[in-house]
Amino acid sequence: MKKITAIAVLILLQLSIVAQKTALLAKVLIDGTGKVINNPAVIIEGNKIVAVSTKENIPKDITVINLGDYTLLPGLIDMHVHPSITDDDYQVAHLRTSSAAKALIGLKNVQDLLSAGWTTLRVAGDADVGYANMEIRNAINKGLFVGPHIYGAAHYISVTGGGGDINFISPEQKITADGLIADGPEEIRKAIRNEIKYGSDWIKLLVTGAFMTTGDNPKNVHFSLEELKVAVEEAARRDVPVMAHAHAAEGIKMAVKAGVRSIEHGSFIDEEGMDLMIQHGTYLIPTFTVGLYFEEKIADSKALAKAVELGKKSREGMYSAMRMAFKKGVKFGLGTDNVGWPSPYSAREFGEYVQLGMTPMQAIVCGTKTNAEILKKENEIGSVEAGKLADIIAVKGDPLKDITELQKVKFVMIGGKIIKNEK
Repeated sequence: MKKITAIAVLILLQLSIVAQKTALLAKVLIDGTGKVINNPAVIIEGNKIVAVSTKENIPKDITVINLGDYTLLPGLIDMHVHPSITDDDYQVAHLRTSSAAKALIGLKNVQDLLSAGWTTLRVAGDADVGYANMEIRNAINKGLFVGPHIYGAAHYISVTGGGGDINFISPEQKITADGLIADGPEEIRKAIRNEIKYGSDWIKLLVTGAFMTTGDNPKNVHFSLEELKVAVEEAARRDVPVMAHAHAAEGIKMAVKAGVRSIEHGSFIDEEGMDLMIQHGTYLIPTFTVGLYFEEKIADSKALAKAVELGKKSREGMYSAMRMAFKKGVKFGLGTDNVGWPSPYSAREFGEYVQLGMTPMQAIVCGTKTNAEILKKENEIGSVEAGKLADIIAVKGDPLKDITELQKVKFVMIGGKIIKNEK
């Protein structure tokens, strides 16, 4: 009888711990939906938000975390990251770095991004012959490590001679490319089936040439329309969406017509492409930060000389096109093309959106609520609302007045767990 009573007491104690609620207080809440709440009290139970109220309405017997004059926001979402790419000569770095090493590098990078306020990441493929990023995600999901929510593609799929191939090695050498090479409908089907088999919940296609790679032109279209349609069709069989790396105007239009969910970069988009994106509901992820990083921090890189030069030449026209796209009503998500820079740098992307003509609030919504919608996770993340995961960050100032505050995140909570608190 005593043994049963002891077990019962232990169960009751565990239940009381689970049921413990916490109130997160601050000066202001920017909730991710476009609303501002003064003197908020975000009530958290377990890993979820159970209520959003005000300080005057805090329940009794509740643990309080008071962040004073700070501003609360939803955890940030980056829709375009490459956690295992950290070398400027990344096209050959995978030849001297094992997939296991890439997993360790990638884990460190995603944890740094979490500490900077990015609670969710979408991997846009990586220069890895294995599936390191999917294993990082799996290890985090199992609770082996603390890290952000991760979705995405293990590899970027490219045609022979495309942006995911190595185009500067002699034909006698048999080298494994940094991308996954697939030519023709049947090879593409096989590649997509393998990607999904080993954990990708997105498919990444290099529809056009790239800025960063050697031996290809970002204004060239690499996939045929038939190949694109097969790719989207095959992925859709498994409810897996497709993201399309596409710089060239024609490549953008082909990808949109084929049914991709998002266009990555979109550098040379034209008005017809914008109209098609609006018609099909396709999202645009411009990724400005990567070009800024190259020019500001590693402009002398020989491996990235092409990217730096093209960035300088195309920036004015690209920004002009993006301003037009925003005014016309193209749906913008937010991604940075992170390739290993210091994690706070990623929030530069919000400032570039303001330069397009967005208000700070509109930019923040792109990087939270809209990105959650692209992921089809809007019922779980992207805003501070009852029923959502308790993914919450805080900054000292007001990002609606100074968007650079998002580069100085002081508090990070993911799933109700505090990861960082510099208060």
